[in-house]
Amino acid sequence: MGVPISQMWTVATYVLSKRLKGEKRYPLVLMLEPLFRCSLACAGCGKVQYPPHILKKQLSPEECFAAVEECGAPMVSIPGGEPLLHPQIVEIVNGLIARKKYIYLCTNALELKKRVHEFTPSKYLTFSVHLDGLKEHHDLSVCREGGWDIAVEGIKEAVKLGFRVTPNSTFFDGTDPNMVREYFDFVMGLGVEGIVLSPGYSYDKAPDQQHFLGRAKSRRLFRAILSNRKKNWKFNMSPLFLEFLMGKRSYDCTPWGSPAYNIFGWQKPCYLLQDGYTETFRELMETTEWETYGTASGNPKCANCMVSCGYEPSAVTHGFGSLSGFFAMAKAALSSYQDKGALDLLNSSFAAKHNSLVHIEGAKAAAEASLEETRA
Repeated sequence: MGVPISQMWTVATYVLSKRLKGEKRYPLVLMLEPLFRCSLACAGCGKVQYPPHILKKQLSPEECFAAVEECGAPMVSIPGGEPLLHPQIVEIVNGLIARKKYIYLCTNALELKKRVHEFTPSKYLTFSVHLDGLKEHHDLSVCREGGWDIAVEGIKEAVKLGFRVTPNSTFFDGTDPNMVREYFDFVMGLGVEGIVLSPGYSYDKAPDQQHFLGRAKSRRLFRAILSNRKKNWKFNMSPLFLEFLMGKRSYDCTPWGSPAYNIFGWQKPCYLLQDGYTETFRELMETTEWETYGTASGNPKCANCMVSCGYEPSAVTHGFGSLSGFFAMAKAALSSYQDKGALDLLNSSFAAKHNSLVHIEGAKAAAEASLEETRA
């Protein structure tokens, strides 16, 4: 596994303490969005589609710290937007490190090589770099030629300076699993700690709505990708969640496991859906009708979701919440998942047909228009 023992221990003791107290709903990761502004306009993302006056807003360090204290989760993911565009991001990160929170600073890495020297390496800080596969596929998905080269240089610089780095990859319909496996070989050769991956979620505001994966396609894709695993591949994720992606496990969504806080407040019910906001975390937990979310609820917005922010908390709770779960997690971490059927998938027309998420030429005008708003 690509997760340090100290971090696993922190999460394990946190989960056990909650269970001993009889708490059924508790957060594992705070999704802290200090801004929506970004330097990219990816076709599969709905964040930068907000009007300019919203994109100009940002959380103060004090607001970030208050949300972290209020939530109490042991881990904090800082997505966006692009967090490195926040003028006080170093102060925010240092404040969270002082509070001994494990931080995943999500970045497209366009600014990483230039700004990484402003940070201090710490076991609590990980740069989670958006990298959606190899060069051609990544540049197509983020609608920017040359974006992959800049991101890779940023990764190399951060690794050289001793930072924890995890490439964070989202895969959509039409992804070639052979390409993804080659990508795993490449990024592990860069010296990253581990890989983070997820199927894409269909943001309502995303320009491209045609390439989001349904659950059956997700399982088929990730079975092909993650079976017959190489020994040098490491994943900075719950191994039980990876089994869920492969169709080997069934979990219900834990929407409260990754609560989101941004410039509007606490987002109901989760990072992916916007069904209103609350002023406090307690109000979020007590007033949200949790039973109306997740695949079991029949909510059409949740029908095809298998994204990590909802289902990895379920896997983590299973893994650290009981002895049977712990042994299942340990077994999964050691397995290479030999699967002849998955090899056949890699060699089939399913793998050979590679439909990119978008074409840069076709999305260029929309991307440029979005970036004009983003940079306003």
